[in-house]
Amino acid sequence: MAENERIGRGQGSEVLAAELASGATVAQAASKAGVSEATAYRRLRDPEFVAQVRELRSLAVRSAAGRLAVAMSKAAGVLEALLTSETETTRLRAADRLLDHAVKTAEVLELEQRVEELERMAAIQRDEKRR
Repeated sequence: MAENERIGRGQGSEVLAAELASGATVAQAASKAGVSEATAYRRLRDPEFVAQVRELRSLAVRSAAGRLAVAMSKAAGVLEALLTSETETTRLRAADRLLDHAVKTAEVLELEQRVEELERMAAIQRDEKRR
């Protein structure tokens, strides 16, 4: 087995994890990492490696979510500015979109609060059963 194909060793493992986290196929990720597909599949049977891939993917998602939050704020500003358009149709569409998004946002926030409350209640019940 080549040095960079040893499980858990070398830069190949890091590249493999990064490529898999970014959505590459196993074959693509193995090629970029300079390891065989067999090694890539072997790594995917290692819980620590799978956790590393998940963490890298999670970091990418959080980064994208931050960028989307900034863009959403800018988009809301655009819609807000369109509320003062001289064209009645533009004002109406902007108002409709803003209201639609506001309702959806309120629904998501309410669901989030309800889920958090259910999780809190479930944790309390688990703790009581352990006693």
